[in-house]
Amino acid sequence: MHVTFLGTSGAVPTTQRNPSAVMVRREGERFLFDAAEGTQRQMMRFQTGFNVSHVFVTHLHGDHVLGLPGLVQTWDFNDREEPLAIHTPAGTRNRIEELVTVAGNSPSYPIRVHEVSAGDVALDREDFEIRAIEVDHRATAVGYAVVEDDRKGRFDREKAENDLGISPGPEYSKLHNGEPVELDDGTVVEPEQVVGPPRPGRRVVYTGDTRPIDSVVEAAEDADLLIHDATFAEDRRERAGQTGHATAKQAAEIANRAGAKRLALTHVSTRYAGQSDRLETEAREVFEGERAFLPDDGDELDVPFPDAEE
Repeated sequence: MHVTFLGTSGAVPTTQRNPSAVMVRREGERFLFDAAEGTQRQMMRFQTGFNVSHVFVTHLHGDHVLGLPGLVQTWDFNDREEPLAIHTPAGTRNRIEELVTVAGNSPSYPIRVHEVSAGDVALDREDFEIRAIEVDHRATAVGYAVVEDDRKGRFDREKAENDLGISPGPEYSKLHNGEPVELDDGTVVEPEQVVGPPRPGRRVVYTGDTRPIDSVVEAAEDADLLIHDATFAEDRRERAGQTGHATAKQAAEIANRAGAKRLALTHVSTRYAGQSDRLETEAREVFEGERAFLPDDGDELDVPFPDAEE
C-alpha cells in the first residue's frame, strides 16, 4: 500500500501547498480521497497515474471537490471507457452530479455516485474494504478507513517437512488454507500444527476536516497510518473548534488514544506558510507512536504490513 499526499493545504492554496487530495495505491488499484482544485495537475506533477477507479469525497466544501469537474473532463478527453465511482456523504449526490457536469460536459463513460453514511462500507473487496467513518465538521461529512482483512498465519515449512514428514506439495496448500491432511500412515495433521495465528492486515484512516471526536479513535485503532486534520497550532485551539477543525496537538492526542503507529498532519492553514514545522513540533511533543510528520505536497509513504520486520 502506497500513499501520495497530493494536497496538504487548508481552504486556500499556497505557492507550496495545494488543497486537499490524497492518493492511495493498493495492489494496482488507485483510490483518490478528495479532489481540490488543481488535483489533476498534482497527479501529473507527482506521477501517480490517472487510472483511478473510485473517488471518496469527505464533504462538499470547495477545497475538497473543486478539482472533480476538471478530472472528469480530462478523463473524457482521454477516451476513458471504464466506469468511475464517486462516494459522497448522504444527501449530497445531486450536488456532486451537478458539479461534475458544471461546464455542460456529459462524459462518455459511466459515472456512478454513491451516498454513504458513517458506518457504511463504501467499497467491499475480497480482502479489504473502505468504510465511511463519523467525523465532526461544519458540513455533512464523513472520513474513510481502508481496512484490510487478517492474512493467513505463517506456514512453518521446517516443522512440516522435518518434524511431521510432509513432503512439499499440495498438502502444504491444504494446510495453509485450513484443511487437515492425512498422511500415508493414517496420521492426521491439523492446520494449527504448522500454521501460525492470523496476521493483521493494514489500516489507513483519512479524516478530512474534523474536530477531535471519539469515532475517529475507534476507526483508527492500531492504524498503521492516521491522516488527520491539523489546521491550527495550539494557541488557536478555540478557533479550531469554532471552524470544525483540530490542532496538531489534538490530532496527536487522538492518534495516541487510537494507538496509531504513524500520524500525518494535513489541511494546514495558510497562516503557517513557511513555519509549518511549528505544527509538526507540537504534535511530536505528545505523540507516542513511531512517527508524527507534516507531509509536503508530493511526499510519498509506503505502508508496510504490521509484521513486516518479523
